[in-house]
Amino acid sequence: MKKIKLKEIFEIKKGKKVEPVDESFPNKVRYIQIEDLRDDRSVKYCFHDDNYVYANSESIIIAWDGANAGTVSYGLEGAIGSTLAVLEAKTKDIYIPFVGKFLQSKFQYLRDTCTGATIPHISRKALENLLIPMPSFEEQVFISKILDKAQSLVERRKAQIESLDQLTQSVFLEMFGDPIINPKNWVKLTLPEFSSKDKYSIKRGPFGGALKKEIFVKEGYLVYEQYHAINDDFSMERYFIDEKKFEELKAFEVKPKDLIISCSGVTLGRIAEIPLNAPKGIINQALLKLTLDSNKMNNTFFKFLFRHPNIQDILFGFSRGSGIPNFPPMSEVKSIEFICPPIELQNDFEKKVNIILQKKTAFEKGLNKVEYFFSSIMQQSFKGELFTKEKVTSL
Repeated sequence: MKKIKLKEIFEIKKGKKVEPVDESFPNKVRYIQIEDLRDDRSVKYCFHDDNYVYANSESIIIAWDGANAGTVSYGLEGAIGSTLAVLEAKTKDIYIPFVGKFLQSKFQYLRDTCTGATIPHISRKALENLLIPMPSFEEQVFISKILDKAQSLVERRKAQIESLDQLTQSVFLEMFGDPIINPKNWVKLTLPEFSSKDKYSIKRGPFGGALKKEIFVKEGYLVYEQYHAINDDFSMERYFIDEKKFEELKAFEVKPKDLIISCSGVTLGRIAEIPLNAPKGIINQALLKLTLDSNKMNNTFFKFLFRHPNIQDILFGFSRGSGIPNFPPMSEVKSIEFICPPIELQNDFEKKVNIILQKKTAFEKGLNKVEYFFSSIMQQSFKGELFTKEKVTSL
């Protein structure tokens, strides 16, 4: 399969600043922004201006600047903003979805070659010199259809997982109602009232100065980070402290079944439970640790309660509108009242959630296999290792 430099078959046009207008504005056209490259459901508009740069259904759009630089989409029509660029084909023997999918597969390359120390910018030189595999037009269409079919399998699995998440939320609302409106008149308790009587059952992480990088060792007691709370994933073990430092910071120790909460940044408020087989360790400065009284508050119930949008708004609504979102003062957090239904009902909710989670785990394993399959055929297709039509029909 021959390969051609992108600059030989595409012209790159950088977008310009666009003035948005209301939907009712006459002579309006669509205004395409970076978020539209990932989710094409929220349409915005601008007035038509001949000086603007426009994309059409035969264009490829790439995010040129910022955190999403390298994101690629195609098939959109409208004026593009200054943080985007449009790739226009110089020849008609190009099937745009084929090249679009290839560029999407090169996201990491585009990110790795970005310029700019603080704000990433696509390197025009790196993009222009990118070698694109160019089989015949018919083969481009054939490969694209294979990838579309594989992608539809991925999306189907993701939709199944999302439906299970929605089911869990529905079960919560059916059993307990809105936790703020409290239509079922449950008893309300503050955090200190349903936490363990242990002295350090509610504990913010140590000041940053207590955990300087020079004190970390290769192995020892684990330092739990925001990553663990954000992703509910405890497989990563990056920083450790020795026994002497652990004893010094023992007030910040976490144990199995403790809850940890992310306390800063855009992921403020994420919550996870320390697993039973978790290594001994402490929380870092960006976490809050909770140890609940299991006779009053079930961990699973509280995680869903804490994640409820109305609870999150009370806790973090104001902070999320600021420059760097941060956890409220602990005095405020400790004064908030949470619904506290009978523990038997909370435990029943946990059983129902566990049944749903078993199904979700099975779907996630299936998703991993489908995503691996999708990645494999994408790599093989762009290497020229085409599938036969007999294989395609069996997908």
